[in-house]
Amino acid sequence: MVDTIGPSADGGVGSTDPGDGMTTHGTTTNGTAAGLARDGADPTHQRPHEYPGALIIVEGVDGSGKSTQLTLLGEWLEQQGVDLIRTEWTSSTLIGKATKRGKRRESLGPLSFVLLHATDFTHRYENIIIPSLKAGKVVLADRYIYTPMARDVARGANPRAVRELYGFAVKPDLALYFKVPLDVAVNRVLSGAERGELKYYEAGLDLGLSTDRVESYKLFQRRVSDQYDQMVAEFGLTLINAERTIDVQHAEVTEMARAIVDRLPAAAMA
Repeated sequence: MVDTIGPSADGGVGSTDPGDGMTTHGTTTNGTAAGLARDGADPTHQRPHEYPGALIIVEGVDGSGKSTQLTLLGEWLEQQGVDLIRTEWTSSTLIGKATKRGKRRESLGPLSFVLLHATDFTHRYENIIIPSLKAGKVVLADRYIYTPMARDVARGANPRAVRELYGFAVKPDLALYFKVPLDVAVNRVLSGAERGELKYYEAGLDLGLSTDRVESYKLFQRRVSDQYDQMVAEFGLTLINAERTIDVQHAEVTEMARAIVDRLPAAAMA
């Protein structure tokens, strides 16, 4: 029996249409059990992909500096002649307008976020990530399936069910988690040059943690950070000390990426 996504959900996680690693009735189309985990199977299992390209992803709380490092990595990869493509969280054109409208009206509940996030990711997975890997490109993803596992669970979603929901996703070649003390990350966000007032959902005001916008944000981010910390060992995320200087972090990241570049087929080099 599949766990329900959250306390307000009436049913379990539904099956998906056949596709690259997608599953129907808990079994992948190639007959393996690498997709949605059911009947006590381990939902954290991720299958490595067999495509000629490579998938590099970054994760971390807002203010961790992950996006800056991904940008620098992309520039370095281009200098090496790598054919790459970038994708970021909630950038799907399929549901972007609907999500913005729901946020503006403050009409999104925890289950809505689970399903919107899953739709956004699945649309980009089928149309950007997998085709690019098949074509031998390096995919740089600013956030991957670990973001909903952190944020949606922080909003009260069932941890196992969220993991099952993303059971079709292939394991990244390199998954970097930029870890920084929460007070440092919060200060970075709040002191941004163009920082306006924290938005309703950004601050986690929908959770009723505090009526103070900043305090609510801190409490919500603590929940998210705690979820990330639990996933380091669970999913084999590579921990990056994001308190260090940008240059030091960049040197470490490029060294790890170099090993991936060295094993790319010649066709992947632009």
